[in-house]
Amino acid sequence: MHKRLSPNGITAVLFDLDGTLRHNLPPYNQALLDYAVQLGAADSPERRRDVLRWVHAYWAQSPEMLQHQATYGGLSEEFWNYYTGLTLLRFGCPETQAQALAPPVSQFMQNQYQPVDHVPAEVWETLTMLKDAGFAMGVASNRSRPYSEQMTALGLAPFFQFTLAAGEISSWKPEPGIFHHALGLLNVQPEQTIYVGDNYYADIIGAAAAGLRPVLLDPEGLFPEATCPVISSLGELPGMLSAKA
Repeated sequence: MHKRLSPNGITAVLFDLDGTLRHNLPPYNQALLDYAVQLGAADSPERRRDVLRWVHAYWAQSPEMLQHQATYGGLSEEFWNYYTGLTLLRFGCPETQAQALAPPVSQFMQNQYQPVDHVPAEVWETLTMLKDAGFAMGVASNRSRPYSEQMTALGLAPFFQFTLAAGEISSWKPEPGIFHHALGLLNVQPEQTIYVGDNYYADIIGAAAAGLRPVLLDPEGLFPEATCPVISSLGELPGMLSAKA
């Protein structure tokens, strides 16, 4: 039996990986847009906000994404060329400019984009506090392959009872299957469990539909419509868990 660790009845915390615990420096979308701007695309905070919201929705197993991957044979070079053009259109580029910029921007991202893995300081602090407090913890990601070796290399593995890739069970967020599978691995009930993620469409809507209690990590304020608890830094999570409902 799990003891009542939080005034809100939470005994377990599940996390998304990419964009939540681990980050690319520089972020993929930032690098793509920065290079497009170098080549002549117009820029503004509003344009970036709009395209980032679209990116989150697109990669949340949207019908559009699934159709495009089926058309272009998965994550092929042709897919990335097409996706880059779509991103530039959503960034507000005129169609002719998006078509002209897509090939060089896509080539730049494929050949020269070399991000560095980054785990923010507040991640270590938060995970240490939660583990010391006795919360059960796991990671559920929409990756296609297991990533335990990367977790070990980053030093994150000791904090978690498991890491789960969607491809291992053929269930992808926001589908309920991946959340239910993770709950089974922790042997907890949905209402006892928080899911923390940065993608409103995949993480928050998916977790809520599966009965978990979602928390959105949204440092850029991309999703003001979110009705769940929202944090701008993972360091805010322990305080949220210790607060009364």
